[in-house]
Amino acid sequence: MFLLFFSFEMASQNGFRFLNDKKNKQRISFKLINNLIVIPLEINGKELSFILDSGVSKTILFNITQNDSIGLNNVEKVELRGLGDGESVKALLSKNNKISIKNIESNNETIYVVLKDNFDLSSKMGITIHGIIGYNLLRNFIVKINYRNIKIDFYNPKNFKYKTCRKCEVFPIQFYRKKPFINAQVQLDTIGNAYTDVKLLIDSGGSDAIWLFEGTKKNIKTPKRYFKDILGEGLSGSIIGNRSRIPKIKLKSFEIIKPTASFLDTVSTKNARSYKGRNGSIGADVLRRFKVWFDYENRKLTLKKNGSLTKGFNYNMSGLDIVYNGKQLVREKEKITDSYNQNERLNNSISFITSFSYRFKPSYKIKNILKESPAERAGLLENDVILRINNKPAYDFSLSEINSLLQEKKGKKIRIVIERNGQRMKFEFYLEQKI
Repeated sequence: MFLLFFSFEMASQNGFRFLNDKKNKQRISFKLINNLIVIPLEINGKELSFILDSGVSKTILFNITQNDSIGLNNVEKVELRGLGDGESVKALLSKNNKISIKNIESNNETIYVVLKDNFDLSSKMGITIHGIIGYNLLRNFIVKINYRNIKIDFYNPKNFKYKTCRKCEVFPIQFYRKKPFINAQVQLDTIGNAYTDVKLLIDSGGSDAIWLFEGTKKNIKTPKRYFKDILGEGLSGSIIGNRSRIPKIKLKSFEIIKPTASFLDTVSTKNARSYKGRNGSIGADVLRRFKVWFDYENRKLTLKKNGSLTKGFNYNMSGLDIVYNGKQLVREKEKITDSYNQNERLNNSISFITSFSYRFKPSYKIKNILKESPAERAGLLENDVILRINNKPAYDFSLSEINSLLQEKKGKKIRIVIERNGQRMKFEFYLEQKI
């Protein structure tokens, strides 16, 4: 889960526009990783990868190296604070930058550059992530996100006409500090089947289903069955909460059954609670079950269910927080046919030459382990480098595939080979369902 919240406003800007004034639509492809949308952006001519996060009002750049060579304009120093229980972080504010995505462009964008990448999204996503963009890209278009075919369509709102859609639901959007909120209902207890009205941030940059802020309503509190979990990284540090399940989320006629829900206290959500009417966030594990239209100009959100709506909600049942650990050089064996020998004495034969090639492959390590989890009881430790998972080299997995494996089903046996202080060690454990 990656959410950022900031407590200050940004100066008005002209914003993104189509390069061709007559153009009414631009389609782009994106990558869907851990439920998060990764799009290609160009900043001052340099192509970078950004998360499209409707939950942020600022454009944030936080993973820049010397190789990226981005010229930033009109720079001044600032301090930022967001989710998490840590201190504020130092950043640079840069104005009048050019940002483009295919035939969409803005020449007057303000960017906040975080000097120290506390949340290290790249290691958690398995690919390089340079930043996050939200309100500034969404506000001047009608934006349709299709999670099933991993496409985003940007429409000119002046010429766009909604088609009649009987299977859609439309929600009025309320904005607070340029962040979109809708009203929904949650069922917190099966007894009586009562619903609680909640106001939720619509957050495409949060990989979970729903976050609920404890105490914002009398009955919003952690259920009896839960476990402590690392929900993600905020600008001000790790976000810790109680992971559980609730019976239902109700979005008008759409009922989402038994979603995972994370309950957060006042410590890690102090800044997010500045909006007194807010009760939490609805994240990408719900949004990905719909086609989603963001229409900021008309202040509305449209949802149309897809085939994923009734699928279950899974979570990591191992207790392992595994991250990308850079690339390693791997020797791979190759068998090459040399020649075919037709000789009576040699008996017709084919000879082979075995050769080796060297390729860079991904490496993974354990960043955190939850206390009293199956992985901790098995003896695994933080910073263990993972060599094999279930008899397969770790480098043959993507990080998303590893995370999916650890969410598969309760009772599944996981075999892991790791390297610790130069020693190769084997461990095994079973996935446990706690909620």
